[in-house]
Parts: sequence; structure tokens; C-alpha cells
Amino acid sequence: MKEYGRIGQKRWEGQFAEEFLPELSGMRGIKVYQEMEKNDDTVGAVMFAIKMLIRQVKWRTDPGGNTEKDAEAARFIESCMNDMQNTWTDTVSEILSFLVYGWSFHEIVYKRRNGKSKNPHASSKYSDGLIGWQKIPPRAQDTLFRWEYDSADNLIGMTQQPPPDYGLLTIPISKAMLFRTESVKDNPEGRSILRNAYRPWYFKRRIQEIEAIGIERDLAGLPVLYAAQDVDIWDDSDQDLVKINSSLISMVKNIRRNEYEGLVLPHGYKAELLSTGGARQFDTNAIINRYDNKIAQTVLADFIMLGHEKTGSFALSSDKTELFSSALGAFLDVICETFNNQGIPRLIDMNGAYFDGITDYPSLAHGDVDKRDLTKLSTLLRDMVGVGILIPDEDLEDYVREAANLPERSRFGENRVKDKTRENQRRAPEKTADRPEVTPEDNAGKMEEARKRLGRS
Repeated sequence: MKEYGRIGQKRWEGQFAEEFLPELSGMRGIKVYQEMEKNDDTVGAVMFAIKMLIRQVKWRTDPGGNTEKDAEAARFIESCMNDMQNTWTDTVSEILSFLVYGWSFHEIVYKRRNGKSKNPHASSKYSDGLIGWQKIPPRAQDTLFRWEYDSADNLIGMTQQPPPDYGLLTIPISKAMLFRTESVKDNPEGRSILRNAYRPWYFKRRIQEIEAIGIERDLAGLPVLYAAQDVDIWDDSDQDLVKINSSLISMVKNIRRNEYEGLVLPHGYKAELLSTGGARQFDTNAIINRYDNKIAQTVLADFIMLGHEKTGSFALSSDKTELFSSALGAFLDVICETFNNQGIPRLIDMNGAYFDGITDYPSLAHGDVDKRDLTKLSTLLRDMVGVGILIPDEDLEDYVREAANLPERSRFGENRVKDKTRENQRRAPEKTADRPEVTPEDNAGKMEEARKRLGRS
């Protein structure tokens, strides 16, 4: 049972150095990803698409077995999800920050479910006395001070230094959940989905800045200032001329075509604006569009570019969006697995003997990210039912209703069918002692007797 080796993490004093680019390591990397998410139009569009698609996903809890106690445990977890201080949708939205930064650390805060209370933090919709979730708040990535590890490379907590007092707070991993996009050398910081987009974003940002400066110079002109004929502003031996030179250079740099434009020059000095001599050699618009496509491709979201350049078919868009939805489904699986491994078992165990006897812990599951193609679904069902592989039943009807976004089967409809069945049974002739069952032999004898009577007449 002894462990001899080590993972080989590049970790010193709780700080990781796995990233080979210094500008993406540690707190510097967090600030870069913040700028990419909040300040870039393409990255913002991609993240908006991800969040909006995930916010409409339906969540459910599946029991760990077939007993009534298993079903009760699943209903309890679902009730805890809808009984938190923040809504479940907002909680998932906070968790999704692990896509940008690679990881998201959330502390679990519990409460006793004792019904309604004047204290909003302790109030609950239920009064069963069980322990539930009060909230699952994030511990922001930019407050990370260090990761806490034991001698066997096991993560035991996170120490943060949050504002406003910037004190050191340590949160044990036993009271938290860690979400991460992927695990490389069991690094708790994961890997941002924007990591491969950093290079095109870096060049795009600088080209946009140069382009803006060039446009300003093309529109406003290139400022040129001429000194007086008898003044040598390049004479470094004269301190007065050095000051004049510095002032003139600063004046030229700060010339702008706005409400503050204007120059005051002594006699003999001259200023003018030179216009550009023609078009540029490079098409910056095409270069920036190329980098936008690269940014979207790194997260399989390049479908958002289709149609902007009057190219791309509907079939191509359908294939790309289906691939993107599959990737989002994998991220939702990460959320479910983290709850199923870290959050739900602890909550069930905290309620002690109440859930003794369950087959296994209930599990969190998610619905589909995109809507099903009803044409393909109807064709599949028709073919499967036609050859007898599928037999329509209530479960299949529920599935089709959910896929087509139709109303659920109502109890009224079920009762109406049952009442109709009872009415048909009531109208059917009853087999009683007064009305013996008529056999084919009896019918044949009656027919022969009728023929004899007709012959006599």
C-alpha cells in the first residue's frame, strides 16, 4: 500500500509554476484572462454563447437505487438545490468561471432546515430539521494566496487574501468543491479554455492599437514643427536648448485634433501637418479577422463567424454547432462529477442515520445543451416502431413530449381513459347464471329447428 513516487508538480510554497510563459503564470495570468474575457469582442461573444446555452439546461437528480429511500434521497438533494440563498442558475453561473481561469473554488455553507425565519441566511422552505445547503459561494481566483498540501502531495485547502482587509483565510478542501477544466499533474489550477487563444489575442490587440494610431494620423495628419533658423535645438551643451528641445518634442506628441487643438509658437517657429502619401501595404482588417477566427477556433466556436464574410452553408453551421454543444456537455459533466464526488456524499453523510439504508448516493445529472432535431427523431422512432424494435409506452411518450417541448401528460387525460375503459366493460354483456354462455352448437341447433318450422308452413 506504500506510495514511493511523487507527481512532480512544480510547486513552491503553495505557488505553481507549470506555465512556461511568465505573463500567464500566477496572478499575472489571472489578470490577462480577465482582460481577455472582459475587453475582447470575440472572446466576449464566445463566453456569452457558452453561458446562455448552459443557463437554459435542465438539471435533475437521479436516485442511487430502486428503493423508496433512494428516491427520497434524490428528492432531498433536489430540494437543497432550490432552497439556497442564491438561485441554482446563479450558482452555476459562478461555477462557470472555471472555464476562463481553468479552476473555480467554492466553499460549501450549510444550514439547518427549520422553516421560515427572519434571518434570511437561515430561512428555509422546509422544516424537516435536516441539514441543507445555505449557499455555495465562489472564492475568487484573484484572491488566491497559496494552495495547501500535505507531505504526500494531497491538496488539503486553499488560502486566500481577499479584500477589504486582505487577511489570510484558509478553507479546507473537505468543506469546498474544486472545479477545473482538466487535470495535468493534478494541478488544482487546471487550464483555461482561453490558453490557446492568448497568442492570436496578443497580436490582434497590438495591431488594433497600431491601426487606431495610424487612422488618427491619417485623419489628423503628421505634425511637424520647425525651429527658428538661428536656434540649434540639438545642441546638448546648452541646457536651455535641451529644455526647449524637450518641450517641442512633447508638444508634437500631444497634438490632437479636438476641442483643445492649437499651438502658441514664438517668432521664427513653424508647425504644419503632413498628409499620408497613399494606401498601406497590409490590410489590417483582414489580419484582425484572421485572428478573430483563430480565437474562436480554439474553443470550437468558429460557427459564430459564419455568414459574416458571406460564406458558410447551413449544413456546415449545423455540424459546427453540434460539435460545440458536445464540448459544452463535457464541461457540464465536470460540474456533475464534482458535485457527485465532493458535494452530495458529504451532505448525505451529514444527515446521519436519516438516509441509512440507501443503495448508493444520489447523483446530479444535466439535460441536453441543444435542442434535438425533431425531424431526425421522428424518422428514427417511425422506423424503430415499424420494425418492432420499439414498443410505444408511457416512458417513450414522456421522452417525445420533452424533446418536442410539449406539455406533460395530465392526470385528467389518464383518468378519462380509465373511465372510458370502465364504461365499455359495464356495457359488455355479463356472464351470469341467468344468462348462460351461448355455444356454436346451440346456434346450429336453433338454425335447424327454424328450417323445420319453415318447411311445415
